[in-house]
Amino acid sequence: MHPMLNIAVRAARKAGNIIAKNYETPDAVETSQKGTNDFVTNVDKEAERAIIDVIRKSYPQHSIISEEAGELPGEDSDVQWVIDPLDGTTNFVKRLPHFCVSIAVRIKGRTEVAVVYDPMRNELFTATRGQGAQLNGYRLRGSNARDLDGTILATGFPFKAKQHATAYMNILGKLFTQCADFRRTGSAALDLCYVAAGRVDGYFEIGLRPWDFAAGELIAREAGALVCDFVGGHGHMLNGNIVAGNPRVVKAMLSSMREELSEALKR
Repeated sequence: MHPMLNIAVRAARKAGNIIAKNYETPDAVETSQKGTNDFVTNVDKEAERAIIDVIRKSYPQHSIISEEAGELPGEDSDVQWVIDPLDGTTNFVKRLPHFCVSIAVRIKGRTEVAVVYDPMRNELFTATRGQGAQLNGYRLRGSNARDLDGTILATGFPFKAKQHATAYMNILGKLFTQCADFRRTGSAALDLCYVAAGRVDGYFEIGLRPWDFAAGELIAREAGALVCDFVGGHGHMLNGNIVAGNPRVVKAMLSSMREELSEALKR
């Protein structure tokens, strides 16, 4: 096992325990709004502190980028831990039991290690570059769908970027006529892991942030998925517009989406 994977798993489980414990006592959860339709709780912050504490004990010199704390530079800027302590905060606040801890380790700009932990189902998704993806120690393989016919696709509404609402609804409508059905679960990191596990055949979303997808992307790729932006390139690292699935499904999705893309979504 990659030594950093070991630490990432330890940090994710520690944060997951904090989240699960607080889920049982909703009265102790304090919620505030940090942006339009964007919530944060004291639990996000407590989980984040626990993760940073575990990382700092083993790797005090590494840099950390986290959703709540922002960038915490270290002496070693080549190694960067990208953290979302609670992906699916709105679900957590509403007591809908679907959320996770997401931790990725990027070395010189490439994601090498990824952990996504769902504390409610005790599901631990892990990946190390070049060594495949696993769920609770068992190898993951994505869907083998040949086209969009009969597929289940996952998505997330652009609730923080409603200027894309019309284009998004057009894309959704176009894909819906070709696939079997959609799922919209509220956690981008788990959506990507579900692509890796073959629980959904494909996934797309607009305007994600690096901590939303850094870990899930490697897990999906290591299970055989293709991950790209809306025009089939690598722009998703910057624009957060992401499409994932096996190569055949992604090709079919991109072909369907092409005519519905606004100029802003092609960049």
